[in-house]
Amino acid sequence: MDTATATATDIENLLRAEAPQVLGALVRRFGRFDTAEDAVQEALLVASRTWPAEGVPQDPRSWLIRIGYRRMVDLLRSDRARRRREREVGMTELAMGETDRRAGPPQETDDSLTLLLLCCHPALSHASQVALTLRAVGGLTTAEIAHAYGTSETTMGTRISRAKQQLIRAGAHFTAPTAADRPGRMTAAMRVLYLIFNEGYTATTGDELARVDLTGEAIRLTRTLAGTMPDDGEVTGLLALMLLTESRRAARTGDDGGLLPLDEQDRTRWNGDLIREGTELIDRVWNGSGTGPYQLQAAIAALHAAATTPQHTDWPQIAMLYLWLERLTPTPPVRLSRVVAVAQAFGPARGLALLDDLNRRHGLDRDPLTRQRERAVRAHLVQMTGDTAGATTLYREAAALTDNQVERRYLLDEADRLT
Repeated sequence: MDTATATATDIENLLRAEAPQVLGALVRRFGRFDTAEDAVQEALLVASRTWPAEGVPQDPRSWLIRIGYRRMVDLLRSDRARRRREREVGMTELAMGETDRRAGPPQETDDSLTLLLLCCHPALSHASQVALTLRAVGGLTTAEIAHAYGTSETTMGTRISRAKQQLIRAGAHFTAPTAADRPGRMTAAMRVLYLIFNEGYTATTGDELARVDLTGEAIRLTRTLAGTMPDDGEVTGLLALMLLTESRRAARTGDDGGLLPLDEQDRTRWNGDLIREGTELIDRVWNGSGTGPYQLQAAIAALHAAATTPQHTDWPQIAMLYLWLERLTPTPPVRLSRVVAVAQAFGPARGLALLDDLNRRHGLDRDPLTRQRERAVRAHLVQMTGDTAGATTLYREAAALTDNQVERRYLLDEADRLT
């Protein structure tokens, strides 16, 4: 980057990329994640105000670490209620007076993975893991995270603060996980990134179908994770899944902003570069044995991407992959997706029969994760059978169950079109 001509976007991207590295350096030195995260946010704020006018320094990471270190000491000093912290500050300052302990150029190490795994500590709930990851690793502000998840900044700030305190009580340290707990932590980290991407791709609330900031951040963090573990098939599969899914984003809405289902999308608007990259990634790790759920979902997305028209979609193969996926991860969303694939491959009657069976055995129509989409899927299948009156009622029921205004408008339009 030309530090003299860096644009505001260049600076924002640089700060977002450097944030976890700076946080890692401070946590490693002070061992206080909660305070270090606050110090980093203030260092980023100073940079965002200073760099546009004065230019980006030659070594931005060292600059941010230096500012963060000073703020860290100030924060520790101001906490008079905890004398132990006061002693830590004094000892740190004395130690930093020694030649070999003074702040210098940062170590050439990538702390992103260690930081991500710390944010996904098993002591935290999934919601707290997501929020803390977006704040500490992703560099999003508390207000941005709150807006993405349809809550107030105060509520989200409280959640993040509690998550930090939980890490302290759990005795979490900024160290790489042991061989014993690494698989579990990696699974949690991938789940967090998957949840962030899904929330961005179809926002739970709001006037927009998607939140590009969240999908973009999920892809960026997953690229970082994949870069540290290039031979991990599931991490690569997760990245491939995100890229292939994101490739369709521009075609998901029409000129009026309305939702377009997959079979009505203009496929020339799909992003060919993302499709090629995602397909190459899943082809590289796909071997048919030991395949995990993210690889299976990426394979399904690749089959959709390979179809030049809806009629060329290999629905029987997709239905088979969903059955395989359901055996690995028998979740309500996966089961409902299999219903769609079966209906497309073998007709709406088969799809409705499977949906009724899954409702009896697993309650998809009552589960919070699928209750709304079950109505929408059933409405579409009922419409395919020719029962327009029944489909109209179901579309309206589905519309009443979503807080995403774009999705609600689409469902109500479908109902109106049938009356």
